[in-house]
Amino acid sequence: MYIGTAARLSGTTVKAIRHYEAIGLLPMPQRQGQYRVYSQQSVERLMLIKCAQQLGFKLKELQEILGDHQGDGLPWERAEQAIASKKRDLSTQIAALQRMQTGLIALETQLKEAQGQCSSMSKIAI
Repeated sequence: MYIGTAARLSGTTVKAIRHYEAIGLLPMPQRQGQYRVYSQQSVERLMLIKCAQQLGFKLKELQEILGDHQGDGLPWERAEQAIASKKRDLSTQIAALQRMQTGLIALETQLKEAQGQCSSMSKIAI
């Protein structure tokens, strides 16, 4: 299939496909004359790249997983390690965000209490 079809089937753009080829995420396809011809495996890899990006993977991280891998399959061991690392990072971020939320709730409570004390004091002064 040609690049436009591969882009449509994978949910990416022609520009993205060319970029992925340039940075080594997608192997250069075979050519038929001047046209690039993509396989179903290429489309599956493009879908994987898009999905991984939506889940927080940066292209640099994907290069480390996919960059030097040749063949139709995927480097499952490297992918599993990267996913485990991303999950640990996400857990750390979630814990930090929960601490921030707790701090904001405490600050909000303190401000409301202080505002209530100011209102009570102004009524007493009158």
